[in-house]
Amino acid sequence: MHKILVQGIKIYAYHGCLEEEGKIGTNYIVDVTLETDFTEAAKKDDLKKTIDYVVVYDIVKAQMAIRSKLIEQVGQRIVDELKKQFATLKKVEVKVTKLNPPMNGDVERVSIIISE
Repeated sequence: MHKILVQGIKIYAYHGCLEEEGKIGTNYIVDVTLETDFTEAAKKDDLKKTIDYVVVYDIVKAQMAIRSKLIEQVGQRIVDELKKQFATLKKVEVKVTKLNPPMNGDVERVSIIISE
């Protein structure tokens, strides 16, 4: 089994339960780990035989653009779309991190991780 990691995808988005979050937005970081078999891609130097990480980025960007109250929902949509797009995907892990969440305290970030 092989892994492809697309890490540190920086996105500005408008998720959150508070109305202000939908107007102001904040910074997010998304990390994606994909397990697949890219033996043929490595042997033949053929992008069509592996998972194109540009497509991974485009999926993350598109799903992050759809407002949700919870980053849990955004993360699940990303996972679902990746599974739909890549038939060779054996396992996927998505981490969505919200920077500087609006809380009554000094919290740098909040993250969720979904592994399927």
